[in-house]
Amino acid sequence: MPLVTDANVNADPDYDNEKDVGRLYGGGLQLSPAEHTRLLRKIDWHILPLVTLLYLLSFLDRSNIGNAKIAGLSTDLHLVGLRYNIAAAVFFVLYIFAEVPSNIILKLFRPSRWIPTTMVAWGLVTTLMCLVNTYQGLLATRVFLGLTEAGLFPGVNFYLSMWYPRAYLAKRIAIFYSAATLSGAFGGTLAYAIVKMDGIGGLHGWQWIFCLEGLATMIIAFGAFFFMHDYPETASFLTEVERRNIIGLLKDDSQNLATHYDFQFVLQALKDYKTYIQSGLLIGLIVPVYSIALFIPTIINELGFSAVHSQLLSVPPYIAGCVCTILVGIHSDMNKLRGPYIIGGACVSLVGYIVLYTQKNPGASYVGTVLAAAGAFATVPVSLAWVGSNAGGDMKRGVVIATVIALANLGGICASFIYHDPPRFHDGHGTNIGCLVFGILGTTFSMWNYNRINKQKEKQCRENGITEEHRDEFRNIGDESPLFRYTI
Repeated sequence: MPLVTDANVNADPDYDNEKDVGRLYGGGLQLSPAEHTRLLRKIDWHILPLVTLLYLLSFLDRSNIGNAKIAGLSTDLHLVGLRYNIAAAVFFVLYIFAEVPSNIILKLFRPSRWIPTTMVAWGLVTTLMCLVNTYQGLLATRVFLGLTEAGLFPGVNFYLSMWYPRAYLAKRIAIFYSAATLSGAFGGTLAYAIVKMDGIGGLHGWQWIFCLEGLATMIIAFGAFFFMHDYPETASFLTEVERRNIIGLLKDDSQNLATHYDFQFVLQALKDYKTYIQSGLLIGLIVPVYSIALFIPTIINELGFSAVHSQLLSVPPYIAGCVCTILVGIHSDMNKLRGPYIIGGACVSLVGYIVLYTQKNPGASYVGTVLAAAGAFATVPVSLAWVGSNAGGDMKRGVVIATVIALANLGGICASFIYHDPPRFHDGHGTNIGCLVFGILGTTFSMWNYNRINKQKEKQCRENGITEEHRDEFRNIGDESPLFRYTI
């Protein structure tokens, strides 16, 4: 079977995305192109809805503090000065350090046990936040919420990479990540309804937000123990022919690189300079995303809208973000490109923040929030698909994904402190403008660098007669294999 790379695919005018998967990966596989398409759709229906729901609940539980703030949390717990910002930031303290160990544990144990277990834990913490009555108690619960939530986001990105070939990841990650935007839209609407329970059971409206949303997470988590599948090798919904084909697809796509655990693969990930370049550019994209999640109700409130209406008006920016996230992910897969779509989304968000920075009119500023959200959210899943696509070998990929996400979440700490100068928030909007420019520059450099390395590998293969028949010789060196090609 000839070597299949993104360059081969892009050069083939007859290539038609998933419909031609059987032709591209045809060595020994038994399904027709149409059957391959149905196989991917079958996997989609059994994998994506559940992980999307899990992430919706995760993002809802980490960002509902923004809705609770304008529902009375700030007044009742005396969150003066930077107290709210600190409460938002401490979430990331243990979150960052727990992500890499969590992905290693996920590889060593079953995803269907590890991911729901972490979910039960953070659902319990969220529920107990309704009992918090001091600022110090709020800080403690936010720290533990970060620790318990740490495994989900990097874990699911790693999990999806073990089900889908690289060329089809962006769309699936976009669908999964769209839950973040849906949670924002759903969270604003839900908070609007829940705060009307103020006084029931002796609890304030903001306490009911934490209580009900945490209980919902725990209920779904217990169901996930029974409905989550581990790997294609053990999936009960696949026939034997389908199982052989998807395993064959994944082996061909990875150039048969190592799938077992070995500490050398962890070191490969941590020593790879590209890991830190990807982390840097993702920080530039993450700061605006977390700014939206933590502060959009406050930003809209300061435009002159009431607290109640601010909850509802926070919904449209998230809806715009959801639509753009999915559309960008689909087109990124169709064109087998990552970098240009990251730059495009960042530019849209950049325009939105420039509008917010320069305009005083509430209507124009509100349009700026929609543009900022639509562009910022769309960049992240493509960036994560890029990270997973360009790390070779299961264990290295898992550690690279977790490391990039962990370091990028330093941007969450930054985002927690930049909105402190109402009503115009020039510091916050200006910081996001700078971060987006940084993300664009980092993406541009990465595209150039990956293209440069691909050309070096092609020359190496040509001069040394290296073909696919030699791929087992490079099984343990990950994406350093001369047969591995980076996605641009």
